[in-house]
Amino acid sequence: MESRSHLFLDGVRKALDDSNLQQALGNATERFIKSRNDSFATFPEGEALRDRARQIKEDTIAHLDHYLEQLADSVRRQGGYIHWAADASEARQIIVELARQYDSKLAVKSKSMTTEEVGLNEALEQAGVEPVETDLGEYIIQLANETPSHIIAPAIHKTKDEVAELFVQKLGSPRLDRHEDLTREARRHLRDKFRNADLGISGVNFAIADTGSIVVVENEGNARLTTSLPRVHIALMGMEKVIPDLSSFAAFMRILARSATGQKMGSYVSIITGPRRRDEEDGPEAFHLVVLDNGRSRLLADPVLRESLFCIRCGACLNACPVYRHAGGHAFGSVYSGPIGSVITPSYIGHDKAAELPFASTLCGACRDVCPVRINIPHLLLEQRKNVVAEVKGKQRRLVRWFALVNASERNYRWALRLAYWLSRPFVRNGRMPSAPTLSAWTRTRDFPAPARQSFRDWWRRHHG
Repeated sequence: MESRSHLFLDGVRKALDDSNLQQALGNATERFIKSRNDSFATFPEGEALRDRARQIKEDTIAHLDHYLEQLADSVRRQGGYIHWAADASEARQIIVELARQYDSKLAVKSKSMTTEEVGLNEALEQAGVEPVETDLGEYIIQLANETPSHIIAPAIHKTKDEVAELFVQKLGSPRLDRHEDLTREARRHLRDKFRNADLGISGVNFAIADTGSIVVVENEGNARLTTSLPRVHIALMGMEKVIPDLSSFAAFMRILARSATGQKMGSYVSIITGPRRRDEEDGPEAFHLVVLDNGRSRLLADPVLRESLFCIRCGACLNACPVYRHAGGHAFGSVYSGPIGSVITPSYIGHDKAAELPFASTLCGACRDVCPVRINIPHLLLEQRKNVVAEVKGKQRRLVRWFALVNASERNYRWALRLAYWLSRPFVRNGRMPSAPTLSAWTRTRDFPAPARQSFRDWWRRHHG
C-alpha cells in the first residue's frame, strides 16, 4: 500500500509542476462546472428530475438480477446475442473471439470507458485486429499512447498546442493553430477507417430492459458511424447500466448532458435495437451485447457501497472536485478518476492495489452537490477508507500492534522512549532527523523531531519529586 500511495503522491507532484496541465485542467473544469450550474439554474424541474433519476436507480439496482434477465431476453428477441463477462479477462476473451469469428481486421471504436477498464485495445492488437478510437479526445490520447484523464473528456489534460504538435509528429500534418482545423484533420484521417472497418465497438450509456435497446449519447457523430457502418457491432456495458424502460430513459436524458457539459441534450442520441432488419439499409448484420461484472457484484453486495452503482458517468463530480482539478486523472492511476473513481476502483481491482484513492479527497461535498442522482460520495469514500484500514497488513499492522504494546503500561512507555532515543542517534542532525527508516514519507518534505534523551515525565519527576 505504501508504494502505491507514493505513486499517487508522485503523480500529484508531477501534475502540480506541469504548468500546461494546470492551465488545461483549470480552463476545462471551470468551463464545465459553470455550464452545468448555469444550465440547472434555468431548469426549474431539474431538482425533481434528479430525485426521479435516483429513485429509478434505487429500484433497478435493488432488483438488478430481474432487469438483467429481462434485458437478455429482449436482446435475443430482437435478434441480438448476449454475453456475460465475470471479469476484464473474460470480457477481452469474448470480444477477441467474436472478432476472430467474423474474421475482423479493423475495428472502429466509439468512446467507452468500459473498454478502457478491461484493456481491450491491447488484446485486439495482439489478436491481429487494429483498434481505432474515433472520438476526438480518445483519438488524441491513442496517438499519444496515453490513457484517458477524464470520464467524458479523455484529452482534457492536453492544450491545443500540444495536440497540434502531436498531429505533426504522428499524422504528418502541417502545423495547425485553430481548433476547427485540428478537428478537420482528425476527421480526414478517420473517414477511411470508418469506410474499411468490419467491426464496430461501442460502450453503452443505458440499456433498456423491456426493449433490449442500448443508448449511446455523444456529441460528434462518430458513435453513430461506429454502430451502423461495420457489419458487426459489439457493445460492452457494465451491468449497472440497465434501466427498466423508455420512460425511465427520458428522465435520465434530461439531466445527463446538463450535468456533464451544460447542454440540454447530447448532440447525437442513438437508440439501437438489435441488428439491421431485412427492410433496413443501415446497421450491422450482427449485434452482440457483452455485460461486464468485474467487481460490480462486490459493490452490489455491500449495503453502503451499492449506491455507487447509481452513477451514470457524467463526470460532474470530477469537474467540481478540488483534488481532481489540480491533480488530473492520470495521478489516480485508474481509468475512473476523481471522487467516483476513488469509490469504485478499490472494489474493481482490490483494496491492496488502490488503497490510497479513498483518501484522495477533502470530503468537501462538492461532488455530492452536483451529482445528478444525488450519490453521497463523501459517505462512500469514508466507507472505503474504513475498508482499506480493515485490510491493512504486514508492516503497518505490526506497527499498530507495537504501538498498542508500548501504550499498555507506563513501564513499557518509558522503555520505548529510551529505546527510541538510542535507535535514532545515527539519523540525528542538529537535533532533527532529515531521514529515517519507516518515516520516508514524512522526511521527504520535512524533518522529524529527534526523540529527547530525557522525557518530560523524567524531567518532572527529577525536579518536582
